Amino acid sequence: MSELNLTKENFDKEVLASDVPVLVDFWATWCGPCQMMSPIVEELAKEIHGAKVAKINVDEAQEIAEKYDIMSIPAFKIFKNGKVVAEINGAVPKQILIDKIEEAKK
Repeated sequence: MSELNLTKENFDKEVLASDVPVLVDFWATWCGPCQMMSPIVEELAKEIHGAKVAKINVDEAQEIAEKYDIMSIPAFKIFKNGKVVAEINGAVPKQILIDKIEEAKK
């Protein structure tokens, strides 16, 4: 499965109402570390089963970024049952994201 591109219009349905955990990558086109993480997020979307991987552009969805206190990017939040259950800030190794997703699936 490829990563979902989130918008203000589909965020609630795809993330908050999801019946599986969702890793959300908060990013922007001008962010160097975000660009560095992009291929990793794409790989995760293809490799992870039992969870969703999604991206949301903070410039296009400022209200959502503000709601979830995104102060710097990239920022990753894992949602389960409509609530944030894990947060990872900055460019991190792929395994850290995998471990957090696997924890959320339990």
